[in-house]
Amino acid sequence: MKKLWNVLKLIGGVLGIFTGAIVAYWVAVSPWHVKWGATDEDAASALPGDEHVPRPTFSSTRIITIRARPEEIWPWLVQMGQGRGGMYSYDVLENLLRLEVRSTDRIVPELQNLKVGDVIPIEPGGSGYTVIDMKPNEYLLLLAKGAPQGVVGQGLQAASGETTWLFLLRPVDPEHTQLVVRWRARINVFKSPLAFVLGLFIEPIEFILERRMMLGIKERAEKLNQSKAQR
Repeated sequence: MKKLWNVLKLIGGVLGIFTGAIVAYWVAVSPWHVKWGATDEDAASALPGDEHVPRPTFSSTRIITIRARPEEIWPWLVQMGQGRGGMYSYDVLENLLRLEVRSTDRIVPELQNLKVGDVIPIEPGGSGYTVIDMKPNEYLLLLAKGAPQGVVGQGLQAASGETTWLFLLRPVDPEHTQLVVRWRARINVFKSPLAFVLGLFIEPIEFILERRMMLGIKERAEKLNQSKAQR
């Protein structure tokens, strides 16, 4: 009986720590990173594509200022994707999942003809984001839904989910542009065990990768501009 009591206490302690960590994350961490670089007004403002996921389970609006004009940032956006220009994020981390991502440091001319209906792949031969709207040098709107193949597709299918990803270029002055990235996802976290796990971890993982991606775009656009200025 004493051994059983000790086991129950151990389980209770572990569950308590786990519950406390989750509560701390949602109270202290999540409100910060879902508006990384953005104001409350930015987060509340309506942006293109919001109507596709009107009642999101998860939503974030993040902003970074880049020393470049919209037309100098746009080429980096349209060539994104696995087997294309990469995701400008943590290639090593993504490749641990066998996504085979290689982020380029140059603008690739043959990848600049993106159009509505094209798919930006996330993994080899798997699912990805479909371009559903775009205005060159202004914004790129992507949509992903459940599919029988790929990590993204199977995860969203298991959770009856869909997600939009908006990349908006907002001029600040003749030399600076804000890159506004809005991610919205609707997920039924109680549909299956996989959906529940997805709901627990999708938001922090998305932030880690997206933040690095935004910094990667900034670094590449600014480095190219500096290189041009020195010629």
